[in-house]
Amino acid sequence: MIMPRMPILLVEDNPDDEALTRRALMRNRIANPLVVAHDGIEALDYLFATGRYADRDFRIQPQIILLDLKLPRLDGLEVLKRIRMDDRTRLLPVAVLSTSLEDSDVQTSYRLGANSYIRKPVDFEQFIEAVRQLGMYWLVLNVPPDSGLKG
Repeated sequence: MIMPRMPILLVEDNPDDEALTRRALMRNRIANPLVVAHDGIEALDYLFATGRYADRDFRIQPQIILLDLKLPRLDGLEVLKRIRMDDRTRLLPVAVLSTSLEDSDVQTSYRLGANSYIRKPVDFEQFIEAVRQLGMYWLVLNVPPDSGLKG
């Protein structure tokens, strides 16, 4: 039986950055379905199968969450905090994708449990390469904690 690809959750409110991410995923032939949440509340609704996602199968969680920090309604750091506070989502890989150059954003992201912090490159070719590397590591090489592999 072939297992379906787990989704990628992109939490991004900027339509240009969303389009850029979609193009970079396509260009790198990353076939995982992409779910986009446009603010922090929508992201949490998706992850916890509440609100407009109440009918979603909670057991199918994203293989990785690509999280912007500057979001409406609930910022990315608060989303990250809530993901890490819940046993059901605590181990989900979260890569922060942000244009922020603030060292405090980097430090706080890691302190709250981010697995990676990537500054969004302005140049499209650099962004394609960053997404390629991100996809190669998180979607191909990384072994998630609930993979069933025994050591």
